[in-house]
Amino acid sequence: MIVPGPRNLITDVAGLRVGHASDARIKTGATVLLGDRPFVAGVHVMGGAPGTRETDLLAPDKTVQEADALVLSGGSAFGLDAASGVADALRAMGRGFAVGNQTVPIVPGAILFDLINGGDKDWGQNPYKALGGAALAAASDRFELGSFGAGTGALIADLKGGLGSASAVWNGYTVGALVAVNALGRVTVGDGPEFWAAPYEMAGEFGGLGMARGFEPGSVPPVKGGETRNTTIAIVATDAALTQAQATRMAVAAHDGMARAIYPSHTPMDGDLVFAAATGARPLVDPVAVPMMLGHLAALCLARAIARGVYAATTAPGDVMPTWVARFR
Repeated sequence: MIVPGPRNLITDVAGLRVGHASDARIKTGATVLLGDRPFVAGVHVMGGAPGTRETDLLAPDKTVQEADALVLSGGSAFGLDAASGVADALRAMGRGFAVGNQTVPIVPGAILFDLINGGDKDWGQNPYKALGGAALAAASDRFELGSFGAGTGALIADLKGGLGSASAVWNGYTVGALVAVNALGRVTVGDGPEFWAAPYEMAGEFGGLGMARGFEPGSVPPVKGGETRNTTIAIVATDAALTQAQATRMAVAAHDGMARAIYPSHTPMDGDLVFAAATGARPLVDPVAVPMMLGHLAALCLARAIARGVYAATTAPGDVMPTWVARFR
């Protein structure tokens, strides 16, 4: 049986915390996933135009197998500086990979494009380093969904996007997802309020509307008006003891959840990406069946988290898109 974790957040994976920092004037922000200790990390990119930091390091054949934190940020290329703020703060804590007498925090990150969302982008100094540090300082086992952190200024085709999370527990293993939804496509079906992720919903977590009826699946999906700059960036995590290769496969499988929840996804001009994190607290009782199931759970959690992020988005001054609540409720 699969059930949500007690918080229905990625932090149901013990030892993980999440922090947000937002700037309402700029309409942007950053989100950090922090481990109590370094965790095995992997990544898989399916978008055609990603913006990333330290993702090459996460390949299974590379020397460093663990990360200290993962960062999701708005700001396009400017937002990559959020990870620098996190790295500075972690170094001050004494966290990082030991190299001689130096400590180097391992902080991979990914960004989404939110530079044309109604916010004031006329900054004199890149704000993202400070946002990254502030998000780390706010890290907790409980955090907000919707228009917070990396989801602050996110947009989808016809609505505000947002920051979502969800979890699942199966046979003692916990899996969770964290996502900033800034998609070219839509997360709702046709002209109605129902979510593409409806078949996977648990306990009415995004309205309990059920599945849409009467939609023609062969129709051309509406996309963000005239825009081809977008990205959905995510993290999936588990308490299972995975190798970096197994964590990478979990990230690959999780992309199925993105494709189930966003129509269309993985387009040439987006940077759709999934990180994976494994804390290693629970050994694998079966080295084949358990990783396969964890990939399925990661996809399930990511689809639900995408819908939850859009469902929870809130209205703010200067918005160029309505929220799901404003449009359908």
